[in-house]
Amino acid sequence: MKRILFSAVLFLTLNMGAYALNDWGQTGHRTTGQIAEIHLSKKAKKEIDKILNGRSLAFISTYADEIKSDERFREYSPWHYVNLKEGETTYTQETANPKGDLLMALRKCLSVLKDKDSSKEDKEFYLKLLVHFMGDLHQPLHTGRGEDKGGNDIQVRWYNEGSNLHRVWDSEMIDSYDMSFSELANNTKKLSKEQKAELISGSFEDWMYESKALSEKVYNSVEVGEKLGYQYMYDWFPVVGEQLQKGGIRLASVLNEIYK
Repeated sequence: MKRILFSAVLFLTLNMGAYALNDWGQTGHRTTGQIAEIHLSKKAKKEIDKILNGRSLAFISTYADEIKSDERFREYSPWHYVNLKEGETTYTQETANPKGDLLMALRKCLSVLKDKDSSKEDKEFYLKLLVHFMGDLHQPLHTGRGEDKGGNDIQVRWYNEGSNLHRVWDSEMIDSYDMSFSELANNTKKLSKEQKAELISGSFEDWMYESKALSEKVYNSVEVGEKLGYQYMYDWFPVVGEQLQKGGIRLASVLNEIYK
């Protein structure tokens, strides 16, 4: 009986730990992937279809989270985030994580996918990572502070359940809205050509700084131990939607540039 109880506790502990380190959650990542599909060029769609053997960007968008439990892929764990300490305003190689970070990951993916000599296996692997990491880039707390693990250590209550700030932004607001990823993707804000052009201008680093600026607002949006619910959803879920849309449109832009 003790052995069964210990196994159950261990299972819950491991799974809760893994959940706490997720990003956007499955619905958020799939939404970003689906939005990107809508904005792909015909040529990009054709090339991506070959690489993914017909699977959609939404389908493969969660791959980088799915491999976290496999020891062979442990080296990619730091690639999901980039941290600047409180007060730091500039990203430099000197202050970057020597094991890699989100910016380095995106650049690596781009390099492999642009290289004509890359194997199909590598192209598939890094395309899957790129789709996921573009989602991570637009979850503001993945550019948050390292000292609190991107808000994971900031305890709050989500309605009547214990939670943390990172988890609220990862998945709990999205889950509470109770729409599928396809419904979310098909109900984004309409943008003019000029707005879309402005949105996709810039670089990975520019978009990281944009997300970083948003993360500071997110940090200031709560008090430790605060009970969050309807008002927080009203104030912040539109921002979640904007970030998902930005991630999807920018992902499509990157892919269209690769496969032009």
